[in-house]
Amino acid sequence: MKTPQAGDFAEIAMQLHGEPDVEATLSGVVSLAAQTLGADMCGVMLVHRGRRVETAAVTDELVTEADRLQCEFDEGPCLEAMEAQSTFIIEDTAREARWAQWCRAVHHLGIKSVLSVRLHTAAGTIGSINAYSLRVGAFDLDDAAAGTIFAGHASIALAAAQTESGLREAMDGRHVIGLAQGILMERFDLSADQAFAVLRRYSQDRNTKLRAVAAHVVSSRSLPD
Repeated sequence: MKTPQAGDFAEIAMQLHGEPDVEATLSGVVSLAAQTLGADMCGVMLVHRGRRVETAAVTDELVTEADRLQCEFDEGPCLEAMEAQSTFIIEDTAREARWAQWCRAVHHLGIKSVLSVRLHTAAGTIGSINAYSLRVGAFDLDDAAAGTIFAGHASIALAAAQTESGLREAMDGRHVIGLAQGILMERFDLSADQAFAVLRRYSQDRNTKLRAVAAHVVSSRSLPD
């Protein structure tokens, strides 16, 4: 496989940053990772608060099963890449001594070699990119180096997409709350502060998010029963 050059990574970065949302960015990451690393299939695992790990995007459902087995056995290069903050290569799953139980299982699935690279920013670990091949010895140190550079671009793109998504959600929430306040002010002759207090009280009493209460008011033009 041709080693990616600086220009290739610049184009990759532009493509990933051009995606419209988190889901599209994840899809772009796994697709471009497979092309860049010469993998038969790729996936991204993300770690959430509480150390919960999930498969967020794949190019093939075989990746979903391989990831599921890592979580089931609580071992594997993808989990280790996140924990050890490193990159791991498996040249042959039939001969790999590390993560022996998982390697035996995925070998039976047809996966012969693996490359796992940590996704992270200055704030911490995001997850890992996992490249799988149906042939032995598909990945070497050059691929690991390329994977590390690719993961850097992917991490920044994912972090930016998640931040933008969170900001968009917050802005949408403020908009809905403002609309709900307006409805209550008009219907019950309330001030803006009084209308917000009503929304907050309903939110607290029903243990429901303020945005959900506001959305109900906007859609039904009435307070929840």
